[in-house]
Amino acid sequence: MLQILLGAISLGLIWAILTIGVYITFRILDIADMTVEGSIAMGAAIAATSISNGMSPYMATFLALLGGMAAGFVTGFLHTKLKIPALLAGILTMISLYSINLLIMGKANLSLLRMNTVYTPLENLGLSSTNAVMLFAFLSVLIISGIIYWFFGTELGCAIRATGNNSQMARAQGINTNNMITLGLVISNGLVALCGALIAQSQSFADVQMGIGSIVIGLASVIIGEVIFGKRNFLNCLISLVLGAITYRIIIALVLKMGMPANDLKLFTAITVAIALSLPVFKSYLRPIKRSIKGGDL
Repeated sequence: MLQILLGAISLGLIWAILTIGVYITFRILDIADMTVEGSIAMGAAIAATSISNGMSPYMATFLALLGGMAAGFVTGFLHTKLKIPALLAGILTMISLYSINLLIMGKANLSLLRMNTVYTPLENLGLSSTNAVMLFAFLSVLIISGIIYWFFGTELGCAIRATGNNSQMARAQGINTNNMITLGLVISNGLVALCGALIAQSQSFADVQMGIGSIVIGLASVIIGEVIFGKRNFLNCLISLVLGAITYRIIIALVLKMGMPANDLKLFTAITVAIALSLPVFKSYLRPIKRSIKGGDL
């Protein structure tokens, strides 16, 4: 049981990087970006192909980050310059990335067995593969969260937040909202692709279909984190995102342990997200009931 929990935590820490990326578009920019499902697979494809060709796993991971940023830029360009709705722009990029990822890998999946990854140095120190993944993912999340917290406190980061909060007011203040939207999408998909690269190296293979449902997983982690751990300020939000991703993975691990078929996981995730997103509605229904009960007690 302990091993299952450790595996869930290590995987949750990796997926926390994607969760932060999804948060940037979903909460800060108020955009449902479907590019995520293509950029996570793109990150895995770039990292796996580069490592297979003898490149350093660290450089391969960095290239995956750049690939995801390029995908985000394409979506931003389609949305801001060609005036394609954000949802449709993300879908178009996601569809195109499926073919691009096949071209990158040359086939549907690519194995990384017996190849060096970013986790190999930690494993050489005597750590188990699970502990190596957990430590590297924890350090990565810590660094990324620190950079994101610093960046969104700068003038440029505040401009992105203002664009998502009220684009008309942001334009009145002289902010180029199109550039801010594109920059937000670039950062978001860069993080998503980085997550894909780390996942591919942890599971020792990359698959062109590994991104299916990733946007729902990211949203589930965001909602769970916000509902359970709160969102009082931006730092608290970042911590909640990480804890939400870990909590989601622990829930999935426990559900599988209880005997749920793996084929039902996506349905379970979709229902979880739907319930979490509907909580404000349920609370609005319960509020008059609570008032009537209190009035009756008085």
